[in-house]
Amino acid sequence: MDTTAEGKETAAVAIRPYRASDREGVRRVCADTGFLGSPIDSVFEDRELFADYLTSYYTDREPESTLVCEAGGTIVGYLTGCRNPRAKSWYHAFHNVQLFLLMLLRYPFYCPASRRYLHWLIWNGRRESPRSLPGIPHFHFNILAPWRSVTRTRELVDAFLGYLVQKGEKAVYGQIVVFDRRRGEKMFERYGFRVVDRVAVTKYSDRFPGSVYLCTVVKDLQANPRLYGSHPPSHE
Repeated sequence: MDTTAEGKETAAVAIRPYRASDREGVRRVCADTGFLGSPIDSVFEDRELFADYLTSYYTDREPESTLVCEAGGTIVGYLTGCRNPRAKSWYHAFHNVQLFLLMLLRYPFYCPASRRYLHWLIWNGRRESPRSLPGIPHFHFNILAPWRSVTRTRELVDAFLGYLVQKGEKAVYGQIVVFDRRRGEKMFERYGFRVVDRVAVTKYSDRFPGSVYLCTVVKDLQANPRLYGSHPPSHE
């Protein structure tokens, strides 16, 4: 997730449903925004493993709940969503074992920064994750910096919220990074989200000078099925 200011418009962008041919583009954007909106490479060098962990369920098992932003034939952003949390849990129960074994094979060849990231993931990752909400759909989005804008973010999230309402869903949650604990709840309330959990995250402490928090926020789609206000929440 990134909370940078509105990005410069560089090309017309279309928001549309995900296609199988978009898979590599989604994975590229995931890696290019993985470090607080910037490329993940300086933190973890294995872009393939990083993107596989974060996106493969959505693109391979529930692609109908994913949207992309396309500019000039290139994927510049995405929103991945899930309406079937149980299926996602079963998927990761097996897929994460495969990723762990692959990580062990590659570990001797990783640089020190990548090893530190994996140490955090193994020892602190679960402890520094806010609680999820079983049985409720969730979403995650990222947009490359040159194409980030208030309007585009709102259109992307509103398109997904409309999809959920059409499917009969009554609520949705997300896990979103914020850099200032004091401003977090007011920012989310502006868009009809309620903070239900917040955890300090240390994985970037040696590279980012401020405090970073990961929040679980939930929205009642029956009360308001759209975003509103002048500034949408940013997402990682």
